[in-house]
Amino acid sequence: MGSYVDDFSITVASPSYRGNIRRLQSLFSTIAAKGRDIGVSFSVPKTELVHWQTPSQRTPPSHAPIELENHLFRPSQVVRWLGYWFTPTLNTAHHYRHRLSLAQAIFSFVKRHSSPGAGVRPFLCHRIASGLLLLILTYGADLLTPNYAALRGMNSFWHRVQRWTTNNFFSTPTSILSREACLPPIVSYCRYRRRLAALRVACAPPNANPASARLPVTGTGYCLVSSII
Repeated sequence: MGSYVDDFSITVASPSYRGNIRRLQSLFSTIAAKGRDIGVSFSVPKTELVHWQTPSQRTPPSHAPIELENHLFRPSQVVRWLGYWFTPTLNTAHHYRHRLSLAQAIFSFVKRHSSPGAGVRPFLCHRIASGLLLLILTYGADLLTPNYAALRGMNSFWHRVQRWTTNNFFSTPTSILSREACLPPIVSYCRYRRRLAALRVACAPPNANPASARLPVTGTGYCLVSSII
């Protein structure tokens, strides 16, 4: 179970959807009972359900809904958790499609206040691109790897940002835009974010991070650090 502020999630695994449903209902009943003992209640109507599956698995015709306190919830095709958008097959296209549309909206707003020759100065454009647009666009890159279709849209948008930062012509080759704008390519930056996330897991104390406790005790963390550096 993972939680954040006033939200929490319960994840179980079994060979069948029905088995997952029974375990989820049992765990929720236990948590709800403990919450009532300390005066804490949960907003059950806000519950979302998703069945994770591999590409070879099929969702049953009944879609295996769950019933909690007389509320029936059918599995969602997309679930949002802490800014991440998850699908049953863990396809990252939806997540990065949402990040791209959000970054495009922010970029359109910024450009209205920074017309060529006026408004935001060039060095401030670079700060906006690296400190705002890049972070919005690649949020989740430490966990979710963008696929080819997502990268194509992200690269196209990022090239527009790089041209705006440097005030280059549209005929400028995209291969030199990153150097001219001093802004990293999306592929390289996403790889960098994943390595930082792996480094945090490898160096975290096992008692503070459950993922670190699952690493081998044969010095894998030290090998990872040396290879990244």
